Amino acid sequence: MVSCVRVWLNRTYAENVFFMDQLRRNPSDRAVEIHATHGDPDSPVLAAADTAEPEPEGLSPAAYVEYALIQCERRGIDVFVPRLHQSAIVAHRAEFEALGTALLAPPPEAVAVFQDKVIAYEAVQAIGVPVPPWWRVRGADELVAAVDELEGRGYRACFKPASGAGGVGFRMITRAPFSLTQLSGFPSPYVPLGLVLDAVRRAEEPVDWLVMPRLEQPEVSVDCLTGPDNRVRMAVGRTKNGRRRGFTLDDRWLEPARRIAEGFGLHHLSNIQFRMLGERPVLMDVNTRPAGGLHQLSLCGVNAPWAAVRLALGDDPGELVPPFLGQDYSVVAGPRPLLPVPLPQQRAEVPAAAPAPALGAVPAPAAPVEPRTATGARW
Repeated sequence: MVSCVRVWLNRTYAENVFFMDQLRRNPSDRAVEIHATHGDPDSPVLAAADTAEPEPEGLSPAAYVEYALIQCERRGIDVFVPRLHQSAIVAHRAEFEALGTALLAPPPEAVAVFQDKVIAYEAVQAIGVPVPPWWRVRGADELVAAVDELEGRGYRACFKPASGAGGVGFRMITRAPFSLTQLSGFPSPYVPLGLVLDAVRRAEEPVDWLVMPRLEQPEVSVDCLTGPDNRVRMAVGRTKNGRRRGFTLDDRWLEPARRIAEGFGLHHLSNIQFRMLGERPVLMDVNTRPAGGLHQLSLCGVNAPWAAVRLALGDDPGELVPPFLGQDYSVVAGPRPLLPVPLPQQRAEVPAAAPAPALGAVPAPAAPVEPRTATGARW
């Protein structure tokens, strides 16, 4: 009898309820139990999980690793998909493996490269992937110089944190003074340069921003699944142009994404984003985790979450090529049930299992993988 696979998602995005749905509807018809933890008791991922509990607040990365190890041992976790404190967790991969838990995340060297966007841009440039012009800014004078340079080249300047995820902290610079225009309609990402400079000069600590030109659409997010041998098993682009979304297998986007995923050992699921600078695609960002929109590949007949879990357990899914490209679509919000009480409740107690330097622009060494089932036996 094939055993159930137990998967844990820690403090992840609400959209990953669809990631969980796909694991349960896997084409292998394998039983899956999902454990979820979160700091928000009303996160829909807690309601969607088989077992769930709140995460402790205020833990240091090291303390969080200890908490995660206890969770994996107590819950009998086979595959852990870490988002929060990913870099600290992957540094302790051997300790998780000793408990019988596979980490669905890249090795620490790969995570380190892409934590800092400046290091990331320098590294991918060195292997021939085009990036936009950029300046690292820590003070007002540097900000003015970078904006002047970009505007002199005919670009609109924008900035974002040198370390960060998603669109948090992204703003576009305008020379227009603050006026009622900024107070009408919906909030805008545009901020007057004068207000930004005042805020930077008053700040108690220096900022750490990346200043670059605003990149144009389409935006293409390439979802990659890469094995521990550094070979990409799947690369599919999701396009975004305003509300319109679609899919692409165009090598303009896929070839540089494959080069990054294979060259830096972005094992398991990663998401590599591009936009246009003039007439050419350039790298925008690299996420060393599954994208929130990964489930949209189901419109192409691909179940990427399940393929990734299989790969983490040593069962190589082989090359995943979409049997078709789904039609263009848009994303709309919909209701999702929450738990009936403020704090998560367990549906059933799961028996505990028996305890069982920044990367340069060169290919990462392949790691040998011992195939095993969820219980540790070979396939």
